[in-house]
Amino acid sequence: MKRMHMHLSVQNLERSIAFYSHLFGSEPTVRKDDYAKWMLDDPRVNFAISVHEGAKTGIEHVGLQVETEAELSEVYGRIHDAGQPFLEEGKTTCCYAKSEKGWVADPDGVLWEAFLTTGEATVYGDRTQAVKAIEACFDATTPQEEGGPTKADRAPQTPCCG
Repeated sequence: MKRMHMHLSVQNLERSIAFYSHLFGSEPTVRKDDYAKWMLDDPRVNFAISVHEGAKTGIEHVGLQVETEAELSEVYGRIHDAGQPFLEEGKTTCCYAKSEKGWVADPDGVLWEAFLTTGEATVYGDRTQAVKAIEACFDATTPQEEGGPTKADRAPQTPCCG
């Protein structure tokens, strides 16, 4: 069964944890100095927040979390069928979890993650490496879709993948 995922960048983690704990009626299932995550069943969402120096607040990315390799393969197939460039990151550590994942940006540049979590990790992971990999997938002239905006046309913080 798949689960919707949303990750927000926040300015004040404690204030945000208090707000979302009230909103969801539960405490985070994972809580670190720079990160918190709620694994909600109603609605079925993996909702995460984090603080990163210099990061813009708001939606960092959205995604689909799967529970099996077969589901991940199915989602990857749908992404490929959608015709958007796709970055298969493979096995990685992110958000205090070991995962296998891939990235795609929708036609408007909203970053989507498709991932299978395989275990816990004691570190957040190298966020800058992932962001650089995603942004490097397009050069300044590569359109994201036929007739779509190029990396040069986008705001500097808008991620691309390919």
